[in-house]
Amino acid sequence: MRHRFNAKLSTFLLFIMLAPFCGIGQTKNVVSTHRVFPKMDKVMEFEKALAAHAQKYHSGDAHWRVFEIQTGPDFGGYHITEGPKSWESEDARGNISPEHQADWNKNVAIYLTDRQSAGYSVYQDSLSTVALGDFSDKINITHVYPKVGQSDEVVKIIKKLKKNWIAAGVTVAVYTASSSGPAQYTLVTRYKQGLKERAAGFRKPFKETYEAVNGEGSYDQYLKDVAEYVQESWSELLFLRKDLSSK
Repeated sequence: MRHRFNAKLSTFLLFIMLAPFCGIGQTKNVVSTHRVFPKMDKVMEFEKALAAHAQKYHSGDAHWRVFEIQTGPDFGGYHITEGPKSWESEDARGNISPEHQADWNKNVAIYLTDRQSAGYSVYQDSLSTVALGDFSDKINITHVYPKVGQSDEVVKIIKKLKKNWIAAGVTVAVYTASSSGPAQYTLVTRYKQGLKERAAGFRKPFKETYEAVNGEGSYDQYLKDVAEYVQESWSELLFLRKDLSSK
């Protein structure tokens, strides 16, 4: 009896020791994105096929949220996010089934132009003011590209911005690009109250709030830091299309 008890105790202690590492390994903080652009005269057919594909093949970690791009250089495109998921789940998923791929190629891709892009992004909890899964239907994405070798300095800029976001009540999810082109920080402002959050007077002026939390004269330093360390930055508005997304 004592041997059985000791064996059970040893197994329990081993589980307790390994549990933190299992939790770390399975963190679901990865989002994959795919941008596609339908042919102008085939939008209705594309949307019908895309919705059907999402319902049939994308659930669980492969859940889709589909956004229609409203402004910017990618206007007219559709931004498909898959996840959140872990890198481990991507390994376990393996190759997409032939049936899955055939459905995309035969029923969806036939309505697309050749223009597209794809990538991975990793959610950064320490830089964000909203939880990964606390979504909204209307968002602003700001793409920030650091100059070569200046990513750490851009992180410092974002940390100061986070203090401003908290003070102003702005909900922003921050992601970093992973093996997906140039180094990039993606700042996703989630408009929990809708686009009225963009209206003048809805919040105090940015400079006023920024200097209140970062100190007098910090706004001028912010502008200098952006000019010195950021290569490029641009923004766009996107609206969720629930009718095209996974249920």
